[in-house]
Amino acid sequence: MKFWNKNTVIILLVGIICFGSGLFIKGSLRYDDKQQQLIEQNIRSYSLPIPESVTFAGQKISLKEFDVRERFDRELLTNAYWQSQTILLLKRANRFFPTIERILKEEGMPDDLKYVALIESGLLNVNSPVGASGFWQFMDKTGKQYGLTINTEVDERYHLEKATYAACKYFKESYSVFNDWGLVAASYNMGIEGLRRQLKNQSGSSYYDLFLNTETSRYVFRILAMKEIAEKPQQYGFYIAKNHLYDPIPTINLSVNYSIPDLAAWAIQFKTNYKTVKLLNPWLRSNTLTLKEGESVEITLRK
Repeated sequence: MKFWNKNTVIILLVGIICFGSGLFIKGSLRYDDKQQQLIEQNIRSYSLPIPESVTFAGQKISLKEFDVRERFDRELLTNAYWQSQTILLLKRANRFFPTIERILKEEGMPDDLKYVALIESGLLNVNSPVGASGFWQFMDKTGKQYGLTINTEVDERYHLEKATYAACKYFKESYSVFNDWGLVAASYNMGIEGLRRQLKNQSGSSYYDLFLNTETSRYVFRILAMKEIAEKPQQYGFYIAKNHLYDPIPTINLSVNYSIPDLAAWAIQFKTNYKTVKLLNPWLRSNTLTLKEGESVEITLRK
């Protein structure tokens, strides 16, 4: 007796395929559902509470105006959720802020101006596409204007202490024009004349009331957001063990009043190496150092 014919076999095969496909789809749906459940259980992104006001250089800044509040919110979210970058900034601040704070205090400048360097360079001796260099991002012409030596062998834009003193000269000049530290900070991005022109054109008196280009419009709020996070890190989810911070490096300063034809060979004489000398003295831009008679510099060495 013939139990199977051609049509029966085809129907059976189709049924098996459909059944298998159904199981596959069902299994996939279960997997997707499980994944969705895990996402909902383990991944969280929260909006952040915005304070009614913040302060900068002793000035209280209300965040009630909608655009002021939203501009601050943007920078706070950007820095709070760019966790790797912000952690690195907080680590570096532990190493470099003490030097900047000391000079700001010595020069009678508000301590909050240290956050200008933080957002300008990330506390790294970086170069911008337009030629600004160092922690304080001075252009060549501006650096020389404020007393920095800049040539092929020496570039004091990379000298933390000297560049900070130069920044203080700028801050003093800007404050003499604006008499407002928010405007001083904004002018560091836009320039004194550019900002003064905007104040005149818009009949304005405050940075927070001006309609500016995107970069300058964000600039002071970037400072305010980083200050907020740096002063209250745990409130924004940043927990950095004390021993994970970058500590200041123990160093000594050696006074040098002679030319150095080979910095690498010179370093070996002092039981160090070229790499360490360059890391501690990024203002030395060449393997040579030429000094005139009666001229001297201080080179930092590892203690």
